[in-house]
Amino acid sequence: MGAIERLVEADAVERLLARDASLFTDDVDTRIAVGQRLGWLDLASKAPARFPLLANLASALREEGATDLLLLGMGGSSLAPLVMSRIIGNAAGYPRLHVLDTTSPIAVSKLLQTLDPAGVFVIVASKSGTTIEPLSLYAIVRGWLDDALGRPAAGRRCIVITDPGSPLEKLRQKEVMRLTLSAPPTVGGRYSALTLFGLAPAALTGIDVEALVARASVMEAACKSSPEQNPGAQLAAWIADGHAEGRDKLTIVASPALRPFGLWVEQLIAESLGKDGKGVVPVVETALPDAAAYGPDRLVAVVRLAADGSLAEWATSARAGHDVFELVLEDGLDLGAEFVRWEFATALAGFLLGVNPFDEPNVAEAKAATNDILSGSASAPRACCDLDGTWITFAGALAQPEPLPASSIDACRRWLASARPGDYFALLAYVPDDAAYREPLDHAAAALRDATGMPVCVEIGPRYLHSTGQLHKGGPDTGVFLLVTARDRTDFLIPGQRFTLAALHRAQAEGDLVTLARHGRRAMRLDLPSGGAETIAALADDLVTATRT
Repeated sequence: MGAIERLVEADAVERLLARDASLFTDDVDTRIAVGQRLGWLDLASKAPARFPLLANLASALREEGATDLLLLGMGGSSLAPLVMSRIIGNAAGYPRLHVLDTTSPIAVSKLLQTLDPAGVFVIVASKSGTTIEPLSLYAIVRGWLDDALGRPAAGRRCIVITDPGSPLEKLRQKEVMRLTLSAPPTVGGRYSALTLFGLAPAALTGIDVEALVARASVMEAACKSSPEQNPGAQLAAWIADGHAEGRDKLTIVASPALRPFGLWVEQLIAESLGKDGKGVVPVVETALPDAAAYGPDRLVAVVRLAADGSLAEWATSARAGHDVFELVLEDGLDLGAEFVRWEFATALAGFLLGVNPFDEPNVAEAKAATNDILSGSASAPRACCDLDGTWITFAGALAQPEPLPASSIDACRRWLASARPGDYFALLAYVPDDAAYREPLDHAAAALRDATGMPVCVEIGPRYLHSTGQLHKGGPDTGVFLLVTARDRTDFLIPGQRFTLAALHRAQAEGDLVTLARHGRRAMRLDLPSGGAETIAALADDLVTATRT
């Protein structure tokens, strides 16, 4: 029986819309938890009630001279606004959005050096109100604003988005910040694009949220139809049928202007479906690939603009050897519709794959390991050798080789050799998310893909911990992980904490390595002597060389 027939037989769409948690589990306690995560089903129809608030706030910020809006968040609280900003951009006369979803001291330092505090307003976003990254960044940024503007004026520049009554809301009151924008507690972070987590940063930077939500509303209505005509169910069935036939690498190939959309999709898919030893691996292409190099484990989702004839031709040729699902957008505002389509599809795919798409059990595990590293109660696996300042560690199911590698290139060859048919490679790089760092890594990933035929994912840490990290630990044992860290001296004190930002950044990487090893994953760490872009470029060159010899 195909996936569409299974959805029909189970009345899956009707039960989802009725918030029937038994669709996903027979366990009574889990049903209660699932029932508390289904508030996203009608967000588009409810969103217009918040438009007057957002319009008034946007007008006030412009009148007060806002030139830059700094969003401090992580995962579901920041990815949708990051994607909308990169695809649609701010309107003329509105502040530019800068998203800090990193603990990299280099990235924080570089951004603060480019901003004039006189025009900066800040959003601190966290659903739980306890997320360590935005809270640490807020402490740093608030001190920076206090020094420049004075504490009362700095407080009026800070806005909070969180669940009602969270610790972050209490901190807002204590720190005398401007206001709290409350998000519905029944919506999980990765399903929150059409809550104030997504809509507020968009509106404050001049994105036409009314048009965005209008298109989302059309898709929301379409996703209430029977599976045969339901765009969300159709996408879910395609994913599930492919997964059943061994095509579990969901590859996103997008028009250049739409490529940032993959950041949001990969979190939704990986964190929702990657658990219980199952999962769909999202692979986001950063350039138009040669589909002939793809293996038989690929599902190819083409997300293109209607005017992108080149990608339309590529999709036609790719169908000769692969299963292709094509989505055509008129412009960036169609993101509203795609948020809805993919959320419905992911929830229904969870039913079809037999997993709960609303929890993330292994994310908390990595957070706990980070805290243990910071407290000194745990340590990362030890390096086996020092090669010209690069410390090499083999962990988990990737045993320390004998003899030890003679160079970084040799270590990369050993890592590559651990792959099996059906695997994927993941480069987990704790570096700033800017072109000077990303482009060499993307180039190395393309070379690795072309040399092996295997999917390669480039993930920026610690962002991926709140995204694909769940899949890495909870999904199938098909990942081969290269963790890249650096011993850089750039650092910030975090007011009120016993650790610095660099210590947190490093502990997050080491906590992830501990967790990967605990799950028996194949992992290697390269700890570089410095965090400069030139050092990352040299590492990327070593990876390319390793694929050729």
